[in-house]
Amino acid sequence: MIAFGALFLVIGLITAGMSISLLANGERAQGTVVSLDWQQSSSGSSGVSHKTRTDNGPMAHPVVEFTAADGKSRTFTSSSGSNPPSYDVGERVEVLYRADSPEDAQINGFASLWLLPLVFGGLGLLAAGIGTGVVVAMRRRS
Repeated sequence: MIAFGALFLVIGLITAGMSISLLANGERAQGTVVSLDWQQSSSGSSGVSHKTRTDNGPMAHPVVEFTAADGKSRTFTSSSGSNPPSYDVGERVEVLYRADSPEDAQINGFASLWLLPLVFGGLGLLAAGIGTGVVVAMRRRS
């Protein structure tokens, strides 16, 4: 349990470091949400285009278009989705990207940058804490 927690904590720290690096060194551009890509959040068909709210229902991933510093127009689909959608079609968003890989752009938003580090880091701390507590309790009994 401690090893599992430590692994998740390391993954959380690595993803947080990637977000910090992108914020500090990434290029910024204004983008526009051009559509919403409704993807199934778990097993099932993808591309569902209705807005019903179910436990394993589709998630809306914003498709964003922006112009990179090289003058080329780029389009990407955000890796983070939500239901209901966090962004509306036509909404302006700030985009972060690396100059050497603008195709790996992200929306400068909480979910895009910090959701994975918080989930992995939080689960890692919880698992490592429980594992440590069990080990301490077992040592006190013996």
